[in-house]
Amino acid sequence: MLYGSGLRLMECLHLRVKDPDFPYRTITWYDAKGDQERVTILPQSIIEPLQYYLQIVKRTHEEDLAKGYGAVYLPYALERPGARTEIPRTTG
Repeated sequence: MLYGSGLRLMECLHLRVKDPDFPYRTITWYDAKGDQERVTILPQSIIEPLQYYLQIVKRTHEEDLAKGYGAVYLPYALERPGARTEIPRTTG
């Protein structure tokens, strides 16, 4: 994914489930170098495995929330009340 999209390691590690846009085959990174937003390609070969992985993560997140856990890191620009624990809808 790093090679195909051109993401830096820390950018990839901080991706959120809302960042990939499967129909448009893009990834939007909101906390890029220089505090800028940037859009890069989502490699075709990673779409199916990534969608499968996101289903597993969503299930795990729902279980964690039921146990009182599940908060996530959010860049400052995206922080709002309740955003750390909400279950987002993915595109695609």
